[in-house]
Amino acid sequence: MEFLSSIVGLVPCFYDHTSKHTVYIRDLRKNRQALSKEMVDLNNLYEDVKERVERAEQQQMKRRREVGGWIREVEDMKKEVHEILQRGDQEIQKSCLGCCPRNCWSSYRIGKAVREKLDAVSGQIGKGHFDVVAEMLPRPPVDELPMEATVGPQLAYEKSCRFLKDPQVGIMGLYGMGGVGKTTLLKKINNEFLTTSNDFEVVIWAVVSKSPNIEKIQQVIWNKLEIPRDKWETRSSREEKAAEILRVLKRKRFILLLDDIWEELDLLEMGVPRPDTENKSKIVLTTRSQDVCRQMKAQKSIEVECLESEDAWTLFRKEVGEEILNSHPDIPMLAKVVAEECRGLPLALVTLGRAMAAEKDPSNWDKVIQDLRKSPAEITGMEDKLFHRLKLSYDRLPDNASKSCFIYHSIFREDWEVHNFQLIELWIGEGFLGEVHDMHEARDQGKKIIKTLQHACLLESCGSAFIRVKIHDVIRDMALWLYGEHGVKKNKILVYNKVARLDEDQETSKLKEAEKISLWDMNVGKFPKTLVCPNLKTLFVQKCHNLKKFPSRFFQFMLLLRVLDLSTNDNLSQLPTEIGKLGALRYLNLSFTRIRELPIELKNLKNLMILLMDGMKSLEIIPQDVISSLISLKLFSMDESNITSGVEETLLEELESLNHISEISTTICNALSFNKLKSSHKLQRCMSYLHLHEWGDVISLELSSSFFTRVEHLNGIGISYCNKLEDAKINVEREGTNNDMTLPNKIAAREKYFHALVKARIRCCSKLLDLTWLVYAPYLDYLHVEDCESIEEVIRDDSEVCEIKEKLDIFSRLKYLKLYRLPRLKSIYQHPLLFPSLEIIKVCECKGLRSLPFDSNTSNNSLKKIKGETSWWNQLKWKDETIRHSFTPYFQIHEAEAYSTDIEKSETGSIDEMQEQPVSN
Repeated sequence: MEFLSSIVGLVPCFYDHTSKHTVYIRDLRKNRQALSKEMVDLNNLYEDVKERVERAEQQQMKRRREVGGWIREVEDMKKEVHEILQRGDQEIQKSCLGCCPRNCWSSYRIGKAVREKLDAVSGQIGKGHFDVVAEMLPRPPVDELPMEATVGPQLAYEKSCRFLKDPQVGIMGLYGMGGVGKTTLLKKINNEFLTTSNDFEVVIWAVVSKSPNIEKIQQVIWNKLEIPRDKWETRSSREEKAAEILRVLKRKRFILLLDDIWEELDLLEMGVPRPDTENKSKIVLTTRSQDVCRQMKAQKSIEVECLESEDAWTLFRKEVGEEILNSHPDIPMLAKVVAEECRGLPLALVTLGRAMAAEKDPSNWDKVIQDLRKSPAEITGMEDKLFHRLKLSYDRLPDNASKSCFIYHSIFREDWEVHNFQLIELWIGEGFLGEVHDMHEARDQGKKIIKTLQHACLLESCGSAFIRVKIHDVIRDMALWLYGEHGVKKNKILVYNKVARLDEDQETSKLKEAEKISLWDMNVGKFPKTLVCPNLKTLFVQKCHNLKKFPSRFFQFMLLLRVLDLSTNDNLSQLPTEIGKLGALRYLNLSFTRIRELPIELKNLKNLMILLMDGMKSLEIIPQDVISSLISLKLFSMDESNITSGVEETLLEELESLNHISEISTTICNALSFNKLKSSHKLQRCMSYLHLHEWGDVISLELSSSFFTRVEHLNGIGISYCNKLEDAKINVEREGTNNDMTLPNKIAAREKYFHALVKARIRCCSKLLDLTWLVYAPYLDYLHVEDCESIEEVIRDDSEVCEIKEKLDIFSRLKYLKLYRLPRLKSIYQHPLLFPSLEIIKVCECKGLRSLPFDSNTSNNSLKKIKGETSWWNQLKWKDETIRHSFTPYFQIHEAEAYSTDIEKSETGSIDEMQEQPVSN
């Protein structure tokens, strides 16, 4: 019967053999093989496209819809083809006589399905050759701004939200006294749009400040609108950029938040169309003056008032802390009185609250209340009301030195961030720290003052490593008011920017009164030939980019000048010889200028204590005996400046001859100079920062423990462009012998010999293999390694290192670790480290670094951030997911521009991220 069934099944197959339908049966085997091959090609193309998409998404890009659809179609097709291929195999295997199917109808259907799927796969391959698979994600309509939980003013916030929904209100002004919380309120409004941003296509935040910089505001708007770079860069003038911004904004429903406006701002000059009922856009501004709201034609103006008593007490209580409030039964009542005396001013509440955050003695609270009540109950004028409240923090500073150092911050322009070590050097030059016998002691005193001012909330830390400080603009205004004897002498400090002029008649009387002048971004064409400033003690001339030289008589009438800062004038190539007549000068900063030759007349500066010449790439001539003639010199810094081999040794000899020198930061470029340094105990004792640069022939660098004993103040060390250097070693020796000590004695010696070294920066040493010698620097808190292409491990895992690790933690004091462009780096250290002090780790272009020396015992109590590329972070391997999850909250995508200009070094006297701050005064 089976035989008959087969014969019956064959009949339709031979019937009409020429029919097109029989092709499906006849070519089943061939088509099945072709489909299998095409599917391999499609799958390869699918994997390539998917890999391109994943790489793009790791770079924060978004896959195109057609690409996503194609990927989904292929994934569905793969399942269907797999099933058809299986059915085709089964049918072929059932074929009678090796070629004829048992069931023609079944074979016809499968053959037709194979043929159709073959055509579909070929078509899918044709569609899969994409030129572009992903596009940059558009910026979100609103960027979240960081802010703490707010306490009031709720009424102003509710009014603002109501008016923002009113179609008749296009421009709204928030006005009020300084420190009342206008910026906080504006940030709260901005962040509100995170959940309601559908009302507007784009939310733009821009800080204006006292002297508005239109170009800078235009740049902020351009960044937010994502105008193509080619269109923007071809617009060279302010008017052309305004036209481009106007073209884009006219087609959008936007809200523009302008913070800190001091005068009328021309919106059309920036390219911002005035909101109306037709475009339904909005502008919200903050200002200290209600008149500015009127000048800006705001339809609604809202006064941001001080906090009500309950909110004020909540804020004050938060800043003081429950521990202090509960430390004595009388303090809560006294604290409420102090909070009431602040009259609800948030900045005063925060400042006083933090100032009292350690006071457990009720008598100190009584004294504060008495001091507050000495001020007038009601003072007309915004500044007076604010300053007399804030002045309490100033009055409570422990000594006159701290007060002078605080007021000094008013010479910097608004929002300027100054490095701690630079600020201390200026204080020393001014004489605020008294008679300086030793620079290191003076620095310690300066650091204590900075902490005092920070604790009093008169200075705030900033920067990624918190080694810079700045002053709130309102407190800066108070400092100006204080230095001007409560506003009686307003011209004692003059701060000019690029829009100011010095040669107008009305400036003459001001200049004669001035004791301190700072000039920022000035046009050299606006410089007078002479500044008649008989009382001038301090002069800053910075970032005047078209300044090539001073007029010959410019410094003639400044005989009392003590501090002269000419740094960062990147075209200044010559100093006038008259600078030698500044006999009272104590501080001179020529860093980052193009000066080619120091004038011989500098040798007349017998009172000069501090001479800074970092980054002087064009320097060619230092006349002989100039440095040795500076008999009062205590600090000399000349890092990364051009200096020839012969001059280098002479310079060290002249520095050695100075009786009062106590701090030197310099670059050593050859073995002769280094031998000179090693042979001079005096130079070694003074060395604060040592930079070894371009040692072309050195293969191995050995530093002895005796050397580190003598360089007792060596705070930082740098090694750069030593292209043959393969190894650096520290030989720990017994005193009086050259024999290596046993391991226990080496560990003990670590504390004795290397206690001062806290910073190390290694860059552009192409053959350097590791930095294992750093295990002998127990107090290292900053390590920067960059462009060292051969390094595979930061710390090599050898037996001696393992033994040291058993006794003492490696990198136990390390706070900042920066690893940039190390293509072969595989590990920091092969075993987990505790890192109890680590705050920041930055990694850029270290693709081989697949793991961090972290485990469950690694401390993350101090950690603030881990920065790197997303692709690097995603490829890291962890022992378990628990460890990954515990460190994931600290990861941030590294900003691409940050590492290219990151030149942090020793805090005690050299370059440190010399970046222009994005503000103007």
